[in-house]
Amino acid sequence: QVLLVESGGGSVQAGGSLTLSCEVSGSSYCLTWFRQAPGKGREGVAFSERDGGRDVRTNYTESVKGRFTLSFDNAKNILYLQMNSLKPEDSAMYYCAARGGRASCTWYSFVYHYWGQGTQVTVSS
Repeated sequence: QVLLVESGGGSVQAGGSLTLSCEVSGSSYCLTWFRQAPGKGREGVAFSERDGGRDVRTNYTESVKGRFTLSFDNAKNILYLQMNSLKPEDSAMYYCAARGGRASCTWYSFVYHYWGQGTQVTVSS
């Protein structure tokens, strides 16, 4: 069982920054941030594969590369998504998701078993 609690969303102007947090209870090799804008499907944003407290692999969707950065606090068991140079098209509900166990990350949301409640990000132009 993995429990995920997101926080840190809010409203900012274009060019601004936000840091999202995902507090993780339980164990999962794979942790991924997804987002969903109104009327659109759920999109993978960034994922982190971790083993023994260390990063094994991270990946970002093309549209956020160079702007978003993942990090993990081992002491607090929190996954952070630092979002810089935000654009209006980044506006969405952001979800933290976990596959659980040793499963690798993928951009396909339907294979994820555990989801947080989401945190809203709104970027105005």
